[in-house]
Amino acid sequence: MHGVPRFVERLGHLLRPPASPSGPTAFPFRPLSSARMASQNSFRIEYDTFGELKVPNDKYYGAQTVRSTMNFKIGGMTERMPVPVIKAFGILKKAAADVNQEYGLDPKVASAIMKAADEVAEGKLNDHFPLVIWQTGSGTQTNMNVNEVISNRAIEMLGGELGSKKPVHPNDHVNKSQSSNDTFPTAMHIAAATEVHEVLLPGLQKLHDALNAKSKEFAQIIKIGRTHTQDAVPLTLGQEFSAYVQQVNYAMVRIKAALPRIYELAAGGTAVGTGLNTRIGFAEKVASKVAALTGLPFVTAPNKFEALAAHDALVELSGAMNTAACSLMKIANDIRFLGSGPRSGLGELILPENEPGSSIMPGKVNPTQCEALTMVAAQVMGNHVAVTIGGSNGHFELNVFKPMMIKNVLHSARLLGDASVSFTENCVVGIQANTERINKLMNESLMLVTALNPHIGYDKAAKIAKTAHKNGSTLKETAIELGYLTAEQFDEWVKPTDMLGPK
Repeated sequence: MHGVPRFVERLGHLLRPPASPSGPTAFPFRPLSSARMASQNSFRIEYDTFGELKVPNDKYYGAQTVRSTMNFKIGGMTERMPVPVIKAFGILKKAAADVNQEYGLDPKVASAIMKAADEVAEGKLNDHFPLVIWQTGSGTQTNMNVNEVISNRAIEMLGGELGSKKPVHPNDHVNKSQSSNDTFPTAMHIAAATEVHEVLLPGLQKLHDALNAKSKEFAQIIKIGRTHTQDAVPLTLGQEFSAYVQQVNYAMVRIKAALPRIYELAAGGTAVGTGLNTRIGFAEKVASKVAALTGLPFVTAPNKFEALAAHDALVELSGAMNTAACSLMKIANDIRFLGSGPRSGLGELILPENEPGSSIMPGKVNPTQCEALTMVAAQVMGNHVAVTIGGSNGHFELNVFKPMMIKNVLHSARLLGDASVSFTENCVVGIQANTERINKLMNESLMLVTALNPHIGYDKAAKIAKTAHKNGSTLKETAIELGYLTAEQFDEWVKPTDMLGPK
């Protein structure tokens, strides 16, 4: 983070004019640039096409950013444009400046833009991006926020005056060969792909590996299965956990399958997809440089009209995350219900005890990691609804739900990734099997009678189960009493270890 820009310290003593006898402090001259310093040196005056505005001296943004803060006072700091989007813009602006240099942009200007863009991409200038997502649906104000910050930081590097737009202009140089309509969706895709690779997929992989280890650990523990929440035939606890392993594996497969469309960048489409004000090859070169900067296989979108007017790729990615949320909801619910108790629930699993669970009930411990994960899943499902609505509302040549869509996509990716790690480290790795309880419940189950079907038929087996349930007796006692088989036959035919797979 940079303090008061150096030009303030350097020129402050030159801009202290004499006081006017008839009114407020007056300047003896008007600078040739479009910027004027305030008398208290607390702000400067900058201009956009609507007129002049006061800009804080310790900020690199300019008039258009200030105007947006005036027009969109919605939500406050918690609703600011996500930092990953800002960092992605830094990457894009650096790539664009590099390519523009090839097409004739002054190398001195291009170099300063790239250096300033690096600072944006590294998160060093985050405090200079105050805009909320609830703005123009194209993200124009955020694109201009980035252009202004990079322009003024580059100007400072070159020894110029903030707000002068000389020698680095936010539109003519930083935004050269670009439009908000193609830069914002490009930043969206860079940010989404980066978050998926850095947060979401590592988190899911960690959870997958931990569940897989538990599946192997529990491979020999036979328990009763449940369908419709009622007793069913046996399986191993390892088999039950193997379903969770496969669910998380498929979640990663689906997310990865959506990425090729995310890797397609809109840059070069400019206003409506035609590429007006760019040069032949600009789009391809920018995508190549973004790929080199990120290490991800970005390419230029084959159809820029689609890339601007629709964001089906983000809806697809959000849909994959929504499916992952469904999987995690099921997994977390199963684990908390199997661990319910400790004395009056199913109690087949012993979950880690992480913190006190009640402010009134002493000694109570709750499955809080399961609760956190299921809340995350619910939020991701809600995010997907918003993304779906936004994605379905591209009108003609431009979708204008962009900021909301990327905010929700990034939110889902971050939540799922972080929650997967938390759930793994604070719950899954510490899960223990309560074998005493598991054996008791299995041996009392009436559905072991299913093993008798091939020997005495479905109807007689059903008669045994219903009678045993009505009388409170065991299956073996009832089968013998009904005269359907002997004790030896029952022991030979009803073996849970023989009920775990095909014969």
